[in-house]
Amino acid sequence: MILDGDAHEVHGVGFAGVKGFAGGFGERALGPWGEDIIKRFVHEAVDEALKLESSLARLRSHQRIVLLHYSPIQSTVVGEPAEIFPFLGSSRLEEPLNRYPVTAVFHGHAHHGAPEGRTKNGVPVYNVAMKVLQRCFPDQPPFRVIDVVDD
Repeated sequence: MILDGDAHEVHGVGFAGVKGFAGGFGERALGPWGEDIIKRFVHEAVDEALKLESSLARLRSHQRIVLLHYSPIQSTVVGEPAEIFPFLGSSRLEEPLNRYPVTAVFHGHAHHGAPEGRTKNGVPVYNVAMKVLQRCFPDQPPFRVIDVVDD
């Protein structure tokens, strides 16, 4: 449920999540032009970003964690073939992360990507795809733990 636009608070920490969608990053993001099927593809990415924004708006906690399947930034998909970057995430997902205060973002999907990056506003983004965790942290269990401190 949490990856479908829901928002939950647990012990004062807010969680928001959507699956996200593909479409690419920055100035190379796919636009809604041409054939109807391309427009629907882009519309799905926009809808997911709007669901994320709506779930973040419902949270009242100071600490907010975002859970995604697709990446909101290009830097955590680096390591994958460049030709498939557009299918691993969308910078449309980064827009709500820059509008609302977010503590951290976790995503998967980019199995050969980089373990972490940051949004334009400096929010840490963690790629927690199992293969990434096993490759980058071979002597540790395959999960990420962060400290969330209430101000």
